[in-house]
Amino acid sequence: MSESFKALMLQEADKKVTSEIQEVQISDLPEGNVTVGIDYSTLNYKDGMILKGIGRLVRAYPHIPGIDFAGTVESSDSNDYAPGDKVILTGWQVGEIHWGGFAAKARVKSDWLVPLPSGLNTKQAMAVGTAGLTSMLAVLALEEHGLSPDQDGEVLVTGAAGGLGSVAVAILAKLGYRVAASTGRAETHGYLKYLGATTIIDRAELSELPNRPLLSERWAGCVDAVGGATLTHVLAEMAQGGSVASCGLAGGSELGGTVLPFLLRGVNLLGIDSNLCPFTRRKQAWDRLVTDLDLSRLEEITKVVSLADLPGLADEILAGRVQGRVIVDVALYFDEV
Repeated sequence: MSESFKALMLQEADKKVTSEIQEVQISDLPEGNVTVGIDYSTLNYKDGMILKGIGRLVRAYPHIPGIDFAGTVESSDSNDYAPGDKVILTGWQVGEIHWGGFAAKARVKSDWLVPLPSGLNTKQAMAVGTAGLTSMLAVLALEEHGLSPDQDGEVLVTGAAGGLGSVAVAILAKLGYRVAASTGRAETHGYLKYLGATTIIDRAELSELPNRPLLSERWAGCVDAVGGATLTHVLAEMAQGGSVASCGLAGGSELGGTVLPFLLRGVNLLGIDSNLCPFTRRKQAWDRLVTDLDLSRLEEITKVVSLADLPGLADEILAGRVQGRVIVDVALYFDEV
């Protein structure tokens, strides 16, 4: 195993974060009992924040970002993994506190990893990525609270054109749900229909705080990737006993409105956090993704980029101009230089 590798390294000076592809020594990697050669990572909204130094998600520099990755075990002091095993990592503050996936190698704790499920390759796994895993966790939670395809009413997905929303639409459509996809971008309507959305909802329709604590019952369930006023509005429109799986706060963390949706309609608000998700739950979600997501459509919702593209794409993803999933092909940079 080579003693050095390339990585996108962040530095901070005068409260400004900068990035540069640098040579890094294996000995500089943080503690862990498994070293992984990375094939692919992804660009998520949180990565965009980290690349721009927004939100103080990174506490110590220098730092390698990238909140997920898939690749091959190169060395291991764990009984669970051996060299040559294909693995996935999402969460556990990798790319925030612990050096992450925008590099040729990573060293992590073995219990943070999940074996690559049969039926997926590492590129497909990162086409799904953290966003897709979170979407599947949301669907699992909705099902466990009574949602089924034979119910009346549509299932709403907010922020539907983004990575998390796109995969949620595709999963729900394949499972037989009638899916309403909310987006503020008219150019994505055809894309969302392709993924299986039956109805397109203008984001502005849900963006204002409701003028009454309860509105007409509209949604059998919801995967919310926006939060803020949108979440408050959706809660007021939930059907009796319906559930909202909240897994993104791009619109803010404030929750307005009243408790009436919960008291009078028995609405459930389910918080979805994939960061510290236990191994058994993560594995369950990854196994379900193989069967409940149309893998043939992953190509349609993904864009492959190089490490060198990431700083420029950070502004795009933060502005909501990135459609679907962005895969980082780590080897692509070395092919270009």
